[in-house]
Amino acid sequence: MKWTDTIRIAEALCDTHPDIDPLTVRFTDLHQWVMALDGFDDAPDRSGEKILEAIQMAWIDEAK
Repeated sequence: MKWTDTIRIAEALCDTHPDIDPLTVRFTDLHQWVMALDGFDDAPDRSGEKILEAIQMAWIDEAK
C-alpha cells in the first residue's frame, strides 16, 4: 500500500483499530498507525495533511 491507497488503508485501520472513533485520532497518531500497517510500503515524508485527511474521511465512511 501507498499513501494514495486511501480506501485500502481505511479498511486496514478499521480491522486494526475497531474500537477507535476515527474523528478522535490526531494526524500524528494516524501517520504512525498507517506506517505500521502490514503491507504498507511508502516513504514517511510522502504524506501530508491532505492525504491524512482523506484517509481519515475514508476510515469514517468505512466505520459506519
